[in-house]
Amino acid sequence: MAKDGHKYIFVVGGVMSGVGKGVASSSMGLLLQERGYPVNLVKVDPYLNVDAGTMNPTEHGEVFVLTSGLETDQDMGNYERFLHRDLGPEDYMTSGMVYQSVINRERALEYGGKCIEAIPHVRDEILLRLEAASVHSDSKISVIEIGGTVGDFQNALFIEAARVLRLKYPDDVLFVIVSYLPVPGTLGEMKTKPTQSAVRELNSYGVQPDFIIARSNEAMDEKRKEKLAIWCNVRADRIISAPDVDSIYDVPLNFEKDKLGDLLLDALKLPKEKQADFTEWSAFVEKLKSDRPSVTIGIVGKYFNTGDYVLSDAYLSVIEALKFSGAELSVKPHIEWVNAKDLETGDIEMLSKYDGIIVPGGFGETGIEGKIKAAKYCRENKVPYFGLCYGMHMLVIEYARNVLGLSNAHTFEINPETPDPVVDVMPEQRALIKEGKYGGTMRLGAYDAKLLEGSIAQKAYGEDTVSERHRHRYEINPQYVERLREGGLIFSGTSPDGVLMEIAELSLETHPFYLGCQFHPELQARPLAPHPLFSAFLKAVVARKG
Repeated sequence: MAKDGHKYIFVVGGVMSGVGKGVASSSMGLLLQERGYPVNLVKVDPYLNVDAGTMNPTEHGEVFVLTSGLETDQDMGNYERFLHRDLGPEDYMTSGMVYQSVINRERALEYGGKCIEAIPHVRDEILLRLEAASVHSDSKISVIEIGGTVGDFQNALFIEAARVLRLKYPDDVLFVIVSYLPVPGTLGEMKTKPTQSAVRELNSYGVQPDFIIARSNEAMDEKRKEKLAIWCNVRADRIISAPDVDSIYDVPLNFEKDKLGDLLLDALKLPKEKQADFTEWSAFVEKLKSDRPSVTIGIVGKYFNTGDYVLSDAYLSVIEALKFSGAELSVKPHIEWVNAKDLETGDIEMLSKYDGIIVPGGFGETGIEGKIKAAKYCRENKVPYFGLCYGMHMLVIEYARNVLGLSNAHTFEINPETPDPVVDVMPEQRALIKEGKYGGTMRLGAYDAKLLEGSIAQKAYGEDTVSERHRHRYEINPQYVERLREGGLIFSGTSPDGVLMEIAELSLETHPFYLGCQFHPELQARPLAPHPLFSAFLKAVVARKG
């Protein structure tokens, strides 16, 4: 049921969603890792999707792809960025995965003809997966974020599994509730009652939290802390104030001030293996806050609008990658969202106010001509252009149309009847599409790319071969590669066998930075290790601005 002596910290949410369970979990993982303990972070998503791959980014946010190719929730990206390492597929779990596994076992008679029930069979499958994650990562402590909010029907089985684990190993399991304390404008006073209700709801599951992380727009005072301690039966020193901060990367530093890392080890009856050192992390956070020259980056995409609001989470990793490279280069990227649909009918000169343009990944025809127009504008006006996955396709289509004269060039994804499919579906994907198989069937995960000596890409990486994460089913059509090369487009990154085009660029003599990559470099950018392509892009942006 559990590794000998392994420790588990379950993180649940109270009052409402979006209060920062993922950042709190990431921060706790970092605090424990800095104290000398190998940690793995697990995200539990209670929805019935088998993975996050088929979900609309406008509704759910970015799909984060692991090195293994598993399509996951965006919290996994925060986990990797905070821990500064890759996580495995065992560190992600959905209700769909769990139920699918149980049903497959039942069909194979692995339960010996028993009647299969949510308890114990589904619950025990959850526990098996938690153990497998700890074994695979060879960790000492697992921090498990249970998605949703206490009281949700969907996550009840996961909380039940955690309760049973604590029943068996009372010294090895902790519960942390991340709850919201509102400050109603008409009252001007922080209210603890919603969190008290959330804790009582958790109590009704048979679970008593050991820690409360109190989220609010301002710091919690001692009077509210004492009130929560009395009514929630949690030690006052284990009630951690978590006010809004300038950046999510401030959170572990704030937790460190409240000695949360030491308190967690004390509760788990573990010694501190080494002194935590946040020197580099603190320096990075200070850079983010410092006054720096700014550059304006336009992100041309389509996953923005949700009602009257803009959902930047659809491109979360792109935003973070720009932050990391900006801190490295002492420049502040100011991001503005450009709806590609507006460029289809609007004045393309609206792009003139941007110092650089990024066209990120995506699917479908919405706004595609606007993205192609953006690529053309950047090429002709020497504006740094960075195309990510779909953004590379736009670069190649634009080049084929307006430089090679293939006026009807297109991607097979949008126009299967195009006479010049410069972007075509991968052969192995064609059959899957015909069968209606979309989930988990793309080219997913890490693949090697061989770089052209002396190219912008090779100089940026400083290496001849790199490994990057992919998420796509369309590629540059090999039948057009030579023609594009003869027309001046440089394919500076290819698969090791030279068949698949991974990076396209124009020479520095032609353009200061005009580059697209088939992969998603943003997925491997880290706070203390910015991605070289994002840094190269920002260097070109700064140089152009002068």
